[in-house]
Amino acid sequence: MPDAYPTDGSPEDLAIAVDGVRVVRGQNVLLDDLNWRVAPEERWVVLGPNGAGKTTLLALASGRMHPTTGTVHVLGERLGAVDVFELRPRIGLSSAAMADRIPPEETVHDVVLTAAYAVVGRFREEYEALDDVRARALLDQFGVAQLAERRYGTLSEGERKRVQIARALMTDPELLLLDEPAAGLDLGGREDLVRRLAELASDETAPALVLVTHHVEEIPPGITHALLLRGGKAVAQGKIGDVLVPEHLSAAFGLPLAVHDEAGRYYARAI
Repeated sequence: MPDAYPTDGSPEDLAIAVDGVRVVRGQNVLLDDLNWRVAPEERWVVLGPNGAGKTTLLALASGRMHPTTGTVHVLGERLGAVDVFELRPRIGLSSAAMADRIPPEETVHDVVLTAAYAVVGRFREEYEALDDVRARALLDQFGVAQLAERRYGTLSEGERKRVQIARALMTDPELLLLDEPAAGLDLGGREDLVRRLAELASDETAPALVLVTHHVEEIPPGITHALLLRGGKAVAQGKIGDVLVPEHLSAAFGLPLAVHDEAGRYYARAI
């Protein structure tokens, strides 16, 4: 399978366009000659082992890192030629780094609401009634409306993950990036989150979506495309049914794997 998936359109028309990108930090090559295109209507999963370059790729896509060489366009804007502080509010991001910045004493409602000003921790900002309504609607969408007045630090890991995603959607972003949203969840929490993400992925009005994970079992139905990374390089990319096959997954994870698809859910095991 070719390294660059042939999505039509110029970089200015795409949600993400990564062209010939290399990211080097010290002696480490984090991404190496990567090409990747995400159209506005697509929902992607990025898979690979630890150290594959997944988090680095998401840092580029969120405007929080620049490539060493090559070009990155996000929502039609080229990194290095755009004010990233104007670009970032158009991107919804849920990640461990973002979660670590949320004050544990903040109410759940305010964790979501403060995204309207792209801040973490409520201070003296004044919000419109529509902001309040949207925050509560998003909490309801992810099944945590009853926790609105609870302190964020008292929530379970599964509850926190759902609140983080609600926050990422607060600004009605054009691009939604989710970095390992099911990490640390028990079976029940994972399945509940996968169900809610499947509803989001199937919503035609939802933003372009990129989900990063280590595990095929965490991929919700409705994901349309997949990118497999290993050692900073693309192993395979394209429509999910063409990519999540034994040959490509085995190459990405470095051991023989069997893959099973059941009603849009994928399962893998070592042979």
